[in-house]
Amino acid sequence: MQRFLQDEYGYIAIQSTRPQTIAAALVDSPAGLLAWILDKFQKWTFPDKALPETVIDLERILTNVMLYWITGSAGTAAFIGYAQQSAWGARREPSGVPTGVIMFAHDVGIRRYAEQENTITRWTDITDRGGHFAALEEPALLMDDLSDFFRPLR
Repeated sequence: MQRFLQDEYGYIAIQSTRPQTIAAALVDSPAGLLAWILDKFQKWTFPDKALPETVIDLERILTNVMLYWITGSAGTAAFIGYAQQSAWGARREPSGVPTGVIMFAHDVGIRRYAEQENTITRWTDITDRGGHFAALEEPALLMDDLSDFFRPLR
């Protein structure tokens, strides 16, 4: 957690306090958009020392970037930390909705804190694979875990 905050706090800080600043750059410059997204792929895939295109096919990465560029949605995507109903760190009451969590190798999460605001019914730790882009990095593993989570809820 400390390493994540040290290395990634700038990203969180700008998107949670000045999202329109980064939004203008992301929708105005394809080179800027590519640099911003590639940086996230570099830092948030597993292992983070590998080039992103050795973990995820380069065409998939470029397709991801193009979807943001063509739709002009990179700016609104930057509002994720800003447009919350409550401030960062503010406590919320659990909804009671069954919640499943899969923590891949690069993920940052602490179960005892997650349980304070969520009804965790399934928690899966994957320590040797995957990162933030789990659907691109480990799609079969993610789908298996999703299926296992929803199966008893039917």
